[in-house]
Amino acid sequence: MIDPRIRILQMVAEHGTVTAAAQALNYTPSAVSYQLRQLAADLGTELLVHQGRGIRLTNAARILLRHAEQLQEQWELARAELAAAASEPTGQVTLCGFSTAASTLLPPAAAALRDAHPHVTVRIVEAEPDRCFDLLLSQEADLALLVVTADSPPMTDGRFDQQPLLDDPLDLVVPQDHPLTRKRRVTLADAAREEWIVGNPGTTYHQLVLAACMGAGFTPQIAHHSDEWDTGTALVAHGFGVFLVPRLARLHEDRRVTRLRLHGEPAPSRRIMAVTRPGGRKIPTLLHAVDTITRTAAQLLPRS
Repeated sequence: MIDPRIRILQMVAEHGTVTAAAQALNYTPSAVSYQLRQLAADLGTELLVHQGRGIRLTNAARILLRHAEQLQEQWELARAELAAAASEPTGQVTLCGFSTAASTLLPPAAAALRDAHPHVTVRIVEAEPDRCFDLLLSQEADLALLVVTADSPPMTDGRFDQQPLLDDPLDLVVPQDHPLTRKRRVTLADAAREEWIVGNPGTTYHQLVLAACMGAGFTPQIAHHSDEWDTGTALVAHGFGVFLVPRLARLHEDRRVTRLRLHGEPAPSRRIMAVTRPGGRKIPTLLHAVDTITRTAAQLLPRS
């Protein structure tokens, strides 16, 4: 088993400060500092040095992290092989994902795991993509569903096994009597002069909408911010603008809005990934979960 203090050092390297790493790990900063001091003492070398108001990893820390990544990968592969050899899976499996995944894709997967493997306890955690990566790194989650953003780790990042799962098309939501509802084919560029409802800055939804609009050749005129589909739908119904909603997202049917499928090349969509630590794809329970998620998505996404 990998020394848990090394995982703490990995989180400090990932987030840049002891405070941020502590927050990601749900520890106190003093607890993180203490664990790292103990690790340094056991190794007989400095791992962190103060630099201005922050810290800097020493060369020894970087050497340790390089070896730790290789050891972690081997450990995960060993766990996967042991899990595959077991006659009946036991223990706990934690699935995490962004809001739409947590409400539409993860519950069926959790139920399928519960029914197929009664000795396995299944947990679901709703979290933004950056938090999902932290949960995987700290071993608080085993499988994450997340949307690819500009901040996502590259596919070559050895700490994760990232598997493209599906593309979720984006629909345009407009008031029920909007002129665009009378067009046979609507492109995202057709809404370039509209007022827009987008997520709050820093959220995945905010990044997603801005990237889609800029890909269509315009910067949206942002009038309102909303992170919830219900709020966005209510604003549209009252004439406060338009917004993009993923096809997987469920909307209230009693709102006076129209959901328009968008055309164009390429039509806007979001890429959803299934992410585990290395070796995760070989663990039977996670394979079962991904298979159920894929089948659920196929049922929920209407054919174009």
